[in-house]
Amino acid sequence: MSRRTVRCPVAATLDVVGDRWTLLIIRDILRGHSRYSQLRRSVEGVTTSLLSDRLKLLEREGILERSFYSQHPPRAEYLLTAKGHALGMVVGALASWGERYTEHDLTLVDKECGHGLSLVYHCDTCGRASPRSRVRIVEA
Repeated sequence: MSRRTVRCPVAATLDVVGDRWTLLIIRDILRGHSRYSQLRRSVEGVTTSLLSDRLKLLEREGILERSFYSQHPPRAEYLLTAKGHALGMVVGALASWGERYTEHDLTLVDKECGHGLSLVYHCDTCGRASPRSRVRIVEA
């Protein structure tokens, strides 16, 4: 991979999770599918070798951790770390965009009340919401 002139956080994130399968695996773990067999069924079109490779990548990157629930035979489930849960916002943003602009069968809702959700930008310093029209990516 060539060295970038600008160290962009979007490009750096895509280096880790930028393929279709990785974000779909994260989506399905967020939906409660934590075991390999569940992920194999829920992530449509993924091959077993690709699923294994992506799970290993996510574990190596500290996005998932593997926890064994059976020793004989060895069986594991995959749990999101704090770093992995933070990607929920990325998956949520993609889901929100897809709900608005594509045909879809799934929707983003609050688990407790069941109402639909929208994502907002929030300034941690000022403590207020920032409308999309004011959001810019600038040099740090």
